[in-house]
Amino acid sequence: MKKLLSISTAVAVVLAFGFWLGQWWSGDRNMNGSPANGERTVLYYKAPMDPSFRSDAPGKSPMGMDLVPVYADEAGGSDPNLVSIDPTIVNNLGVRSADAVKSVLSRRIETVGYIGYDEDTIHHVHTRADGWIEKLSIKATGDPVQRGQILFEFYSPTLVNAQEEYLATLESSNAPLRKASRQRLAAFGVSEAEIKRLESERMVRQRVPVYAMNDGFVAHLGVREGIYVTAATDIMSIAELDSVWVLVEVFERQAAWVKAGQSAEVTLDYLPGEVLQGIVDYVYPELDAKTRTLKVRLRFDNPAEALRPNMFARVTIFGTETSPVVHVPQDALIRGGAVNRVVLAIGDGQFRAQPVKIGIEAGDRVEIRSGLAEGDRVVTSGQFLIDSESNIDSALARMGESNETEIDHSEHEMPAESPPEPSDHDGMEMPQ
Repeated sequence: MKKLLSISTAVAVVLAFGFWLGQWWSGDRNMNGSPANGERTVLYYKAPMDPSFRSDAPGKSPMGMDLVPVYADEAGGSDPNLVSIDPTIVNNLGVRSADAVKSVLSRRIETVGYIGYDEDTIHHVHTRADGWIEKLSIKATGDPVQRGQILFEFYSPTLVNAQEEYLATLESSNAPLRKASRQRLAAFGVSEAEIKRLESERMVRQRVPVYAMNDGFVAHLGVREGIYVTAATDIMSIAELDSVWVLVEVFERQAAWVKAGQSAEVTLDYLPGEVLQGIVDYVYPELDAKTRTLKVRLRFDNPAEALRPNMFARVTIFGTETSPVVHVPQDALIRGGAVNRVVLAIGDGQFRAQPVKIGIEAGDRVEIRSGLAEGDRVVTSGQFLIDSESNIDSALARMGESNETEIDHSEHEMPAESPPEPSDHDGMEMPQ
C-alpha cells in the first residue's frame, strides 16, 4: 500500500513539473518576440520623421515623437527595395498609379512659332519703264486689294511715245508693224484692257493705270505719290491669306524627327479650344549657330483668314509612329544620373523601386525598353517619397549586413598596463 502511494505521488510530481515547464517555455518564446496566436512580430522601432533612427525598444525620437514599430511582414523580406506603407498613409499622401501600356508611339515635338505670309503667293508690282507715280490708290501696308483694282496711275514719257506709235500704225496698212507696236505696249506692262481702249478711243493717256493681278493684302509698300521710279523699283508686294506659313525652331536633338509632309497642329490664344491642321512644308538645311536650333516651315490652309501674319502660335509636330512598345507616363519616371527608375505598385500597400531603361519620349509618354512589362502598375504621384524610403531602407540593410560581418576583437585586446605605483620618498632626505 505504501509502495503504491509512493508511485502515485511521484507521477503527480512529474506531471506538475511537466506542466510548469511547458508554461515557462511558452512564455519565454513570447518574450523573445515569436508570434503567439497570430500576433505580429516587431523587428525594430524607427522615428517617423527620420527613418535612419532605429531603436530596439519603444520610446521617443530625437525630435520628441513616438517611435513607430516596423513589423516583420512590412520589412520587405529579403528585398531591400520593397517598401510597405499603410493604406491610410498611401491615401493621405495622394499616391496615384497607372498601368504600363503597349502600343505605338509617335514622336511629338511641342514648340512655338510665328505666322507669316505664304511667300509663294506674294506678287511684286514693278513698272517696266521709268516714270513717276502720279496717283496712288494704296495708302498703307496691310490695305486689302481686289483683283482688277487700280493700284496707281503712272506717267512715263516712254509709255506715251509707245501709245502714239501704236495709234500711227493703226492708220497704216503695214500689219507686221502694227503687230510689233502692239507687242511693245504689252512688253511695257500695259494691260490688254488698256490697249483695247486705245484702239477704240484713239486717245493717248498721259497717266497709265496699273491694276492688281490678284486678291490679297499689301505686304509691302515702297513708294508714295510723286516719287520717281525705275524698272528696278519694288513699288509694292501683294500677298494672299488663303494659306500661311508658320515658322518654328526645333532643338538640334530633334532634327532627325522632322521631315517634310508630316502632320502638324496649331493653336492660338485668340481661338481657344480650336485646333487647326497643317503639314511640314520645308525643313531648312542649316542650324542657327547661336541658338543651335533648326528652322522648320509649316503650311496651313487659311480660308477664313483666321491666321494673321506675326501672330504667336503653339505648334505640335507629329513624327512617324513606332512599332508597339511598352510605355508609361513621364510623371512616373525618376531620372537619375546613371540609372532611371520607376516605383512599382505591387499591391496591399507594397511598393518597389525598379530600374528601367528608357527609349523615345513622345509628349507625356516615355518608352520603357527594359525593366517593365505590359500591365505593370507604376506610381505617378508620390513616387519620390516612396523611392526615398526604399533607398534609406536599402542602405540601412546593407549597413546591418556589414556590421554583422565585423569581427569583435574586444576579447583579444591586451590589458592596459597599470601605472607604476608612486614611490614613497618621505623617509629619504637629500644631503645638505
